[in-house]
Amino acid sequence: MEGCLTPFPEEAQLQKFPERLFATPPRILQGRTPGVTEEIYEEDNKLWKKYISTYKRINKLIGSSRYRNIMDMNAGLGSFAAVLESPISWVMNVVPAISEKNTLGIVYERGLIGIYHDWCEAFSTYPRTYDLIHANGLFSLYQNKCNIEDILLEMDRILRPEGAVIMRDNVEVLNKVRRTVMGMRWKSKLLDHEDGPHIPEKILVSVKKYWVGNEEESGS
Repeated sequence: MEGCLTPFPEEAQLQKFPERLFATPPRILQGRTPGVTEEIYEEDNKLWKKYISTYKRINKLIGSSRYRNIMDMNAGLGSFAAVLESPISWVMNVVPAISEKNTLGIVYERGLIGIYHDWCEAFSTYPRTYDLIHANGLFSLYQNKCNIEDILLEMDRILRPEGAVIMRDNVEVLNKVRRTVMGMRWKSKLLDHEDGPHIPEKILVSVKKYWVGNEEESGS
């Protein structure tokens, strides 16, 4: 196992939790994450404070005990989880294996948990594990890699009935996603970007409905 561990530099200093959630991670200060600077990190935090404010406005259950197990399918720098500020919830930050930037070390240095995963494959967890799933730019990332339907079916498997999904992506991609989730009996609503209707990025909010087959369906 020692060969799989990346040692933490002795000269690096981490602040105590929760202060370390927003302190600039040492690997950014030391330039050990190509393409991520201190300025980019600060801007990312500001952006997700704005986005989380929107999420809480459209879903007032966010931050409550209703959503205890949360997943961010394309976590980036981990700002979604950091800004969420919910002491009664935990967030699994997933860094897709095909991401251009390897940001999992940043997620760890912020005091968060995370994992690598390829969303063309099943995620190792029990069915109905998560109460809330967040997917930012995930379907654009996986275009021409695997089918949208396969990713959505895996989301449906790990999401509990009456759990929620928030997807942020290009409107063309989300329209394809929306057609599929209608057949999965998810209740969905497409919303404009925070900066207005002319921004091509939109937000698709869905809830997995609780349903059972009727006798006619069971006999067929």
